[in-house]
Amino acid sequence: MQNTQTLQSPKWREKTLQVEGLDCANCARELQEMICRLDNVGECSLTYATGKLHLRYHGSLEKVKKLVLAQGYYLREDHEEEKGDAVAAQRVRQAAWAALGLLLALVAAAYTPNLVIPFLLVTILVGGQTTFRRAWLALLQRRLDMNVLMTTAVIGAIIIGEWWEGAVVAFLFAASNALETYTTEKNRRSIRSLMHTMPEVAHRLVNGIPETVEVKEIADGEMILVRPGEQIPLDGIVIDGSSWVNEAAITGEAMPQNKERGSRVYAGTLNGNGSLTVQVTGTWQDSTLSKIVRLVEEAQENRVPLQQFVDRFARVYTPAVMLLAAAVAVVGPLVQNGNWGEWAYKGLALLLVACPCSLVLAAPVSVVAALTNAARQGVLIKGGVFLEAVGTVQAILFDKTGTLTKGEPEVKEIYTASGVSEEELLAVAAGLEAHSEHLLAQAVRQKAEERGIKPFPVTDFIAIAGKGIQGIINERLYLIGSLAYLQENGIATEEVSQLAQKGETVIAIACEKRLMGALLLKDTVRKESAAVLAALRKLGINNLQMLTGDRQQAAIALGAELGLDQVRAELLPQDKEKTVRQTEETWGKVAMVGDGINDAPALAAATVGIAMGAAGSPTALETSDIALMGDDLTNLPYLIRLSRHTTAVIRQNIVLSLLLKTAAILLVFPGWLSLWLAIVADMGASLLVTLNGMRLLGFRKKV
Repeated sequence: MQNTQTLQSPKWREKTLQVEGLDCANCARELQEMICRLDNVGECSLTYATGKLHLRYHGSLEKVKKLVLAQGYYLREDHEEEKGDAVAAQRVRQAAWAALGLLLALVAAAYTPNLVIPFLLVTILVGGQTTFRRAWLALLQRRLDMNVLMTTAVIGAIIIGEWWEGAVVAFLFAASNALETYTTEKNRRSIRSLMHTMPEVAHRLVNGIPETVEVKEIADGEMILVRPGEQIPLDGIVIDGSSWVNEAAITGEAMPQNKERGSRVYAGTLNGNGSLTVQVTGTWQDSTLSKIVRLVEEAQENRVPLQQFVDRFARVYTPAVMLLAAAVAVVGPLVQNGNWGEWAYKGLALLLVACPCSLVLAAPVSVVAALTNAARQGVLIKGGVFLEAVGTVQAILFDKTGTLTKGEPEVKEIYTASGVSEEELLAVAAGLEAHSEHLLAQAVRQKAEERGIKPFPVTDFIAIAGKGIQGIINERLYLIGSLAYLQENGIATEEVSQLAQKGETVIAIACEKRLMGALLLKDTVRKESAAVLAALRKLGINNLQMLTGDRQQAAIALGAELGLDQVRAELLPQDKEKTVRQTEETWGKVAMVGDGINDAPALAAATVGIAMGAAGSPTALETSDIALMGDDLTNLPYLIRLSRHTTAVIRQNIVLSLLLKTAAILLVFPGWLSLWLAIVADMGASLLVTLNGMRLLGFRKKV
């Protein structure tokens, strides 16, 4: 929100604080509006689920702090101690004292009747103190909110002589606040557990000697020491040492990953039994974990369409019920010739039912629980809107390399010419490829290593970009590369042409104008790809396509192996984007799954862009709507199931809230709805909605 009257101030500051003790989604929205009306606040955004308050202001924060405190909450800065549990404990004590007042009133009714009213008055004052204070502040701002409704109901009950009703209402409302504060703080603790994974200190190496400093002091490029059993404090590259690292906090992968010289490591992951020297890449603000935390917080602001509908509905619903309550109190006795006190009582009961808390709470609790659950699995969803959308897609388009395949080619077949052994061919090929870091070269060297074959030493090494390599082995010229490269050098390749027809990558080896043989290389299909595609079909995804820049023959072969509905090959990034848009015209909502770099245009064009292996790709985090932090394709069916389950829970919450409200309203007219029953109905609806939404924290991924 923006306070447009103050946007011309020249000295704006920005800050994020924590509002502790928020117990009501509607109250959080109203508090945000009140803060934004302050003359020194330009912008403010308060997230109920986490209690995060983002401010753009000038001057001091005293006005904001006083306003928050007056509402019964605490405003905490990052360096201050958390007070959420203390607020919950205070609310519990308040409810307990109100209960004691009621108990003493009951005892007095039996033995000392003249003390009943004083004890009931104590119950009302203690149980309703927070509500009465908030109501007064709301009236000063000319607003009618839930606290005004509650206060009006209690005062009205006293005026018409219903002291017991007024006291029970005050106690139940205090108990409701205590229970809601406890449950919401429990939910926030679950969210904070995700966000508090970041270590606070690191061991910086100065001339080889470690010194412990705050993580914020470590600069890009500096060396740090990570001891066994410690959390890795910053993203970086391993310079020395080896260890196993548990990366579940980032990727959701439960199995520890081996780390050695040259391996990437991420902040917030847990080092195993080895010591690592790490060169930091970026500052603490640039780390993958910091980006995840920021995106999770921002995601809670990106509301699902169902939540947007509920917010609009609540704004109409509340004043409508207030008008109905006034009509019942005033018109009722005129039409029915009833008792004014009786109809005033009915109007007061209706006022209590008007509280929209459970309705407003229907979506946020569910969405945040689902986002938190997903983050624990290594799935980063950038907003409720994408969480809801992914469950409605009718088609999913996949990139090939690095998505359906590992992006790691393997030597699958070896063809040798007459008089040449496989061992000799691999020794020559591995020797020529020894100086190359290309993926194909790595595959050749790995095959030789698996066979226990030592590469031949090569001199006069020359690489021809995009074609091949030549070098001298035992004073003879050898070439390795594509069939076209050998043909350019006058070497006949007809013997191995049948390999090329299989649609895979073929590299040929020749010696002194004579073909020695060829190697057939194939990208390794992920072992889970076929099972994942089958699971997606069971979930009702009726169109599964592959988009790739690879050659037509290789793409068709893989498509047939995996049973894809359609394969489009030899595509440039802009071609992939065009294909996504065309598919949307046919199928409606479409998801694109890719690596987030060369697939960026397609990811952006899709209804939902999903990036694979985003932990190692900052671009993927920026371009995708959903990021699978690890290379775990099985998270796709889980993601769709979670989306659909979350939507179902939100709808359950909306229906549950409206049914309870409707039932309570209908009970008003025959006179069956008492004030205390109205509070029980409202409190029960809010608690049921909250608990139902929090079930999503325990949503399980099917293996």
